[in-house]
Amino acid sequence: MVQLLNERSNSEDRLRRRAESRRQEILRAAGRVFRRRGFDAAGMREIAEEADLSPGNLYHYFSGKHEILYYCQDRALDTLLAALDDACSGTAAHRLTAVLTAHIRCILDDMEGAAAHLVVDALPPDLRRPIVAKRDRYETGVRKLVEEGEQSGEFNVDEPGIITRAILGSMNWTAQWFDPEGRQAPEEVADIIAAYLVHGLKGEPKR
Repeated sequence: MVQLLNERSNSEDRLRRRAESRRQEILRAAGRVFRRRGFDAAGMREIAEEADLSPGNLYHYFSGKHEILYYCQDRALDTLLAALDDACSGTAAHRLTAVLTAHIRCILDDMEGAAAHLVVDALPPDLRRPIVAKRDRYETGVRKLVEEGEQSGEFNVDEPGIITRAILGSMNWTAQWFDPEGRQAPEEVADIIAAYLVHGLKGEPKR
């Protein structure tokens, strides 16, 4: 009996892992479609074709493109919040550089950072609320790093809130112009932009 239960449990685990792997493949396919077509123009049939599924099979995993959009954004924000948690040692400049680098890598990922990451308003209210709450938590965390750098003298900024939103806006826009077929890999682009943004915070000494 114990052996039978263990076999059943192992079989269920394999099925769950297989289903989760398929969901990730669908999210990546949807991310490519959202990036290529934009969320409004993208359709479930096109997403199904990109994921090599029939539309009927796609609906087995997701009820519609709004649910797919929600999962893309939710996963992206979980990645960004994890990067904040990981940046727990070193100078403010060092920690902020690590967070910004992780942010841009996420933005340029097919699934996590598709252009869908930018269209929160496309979600219905019940799905939008948790996403906005996570987004606000992340923005607050980045602003605290900027404030810490200002207080320690590493950064020369007068309005950390405004500067933080300017940084986030410039990074998010990367998804609009980055060419996956270009000569520079996402990781290289992330390093360049993060270093540039943090260097800009140091600026000239205040008078």
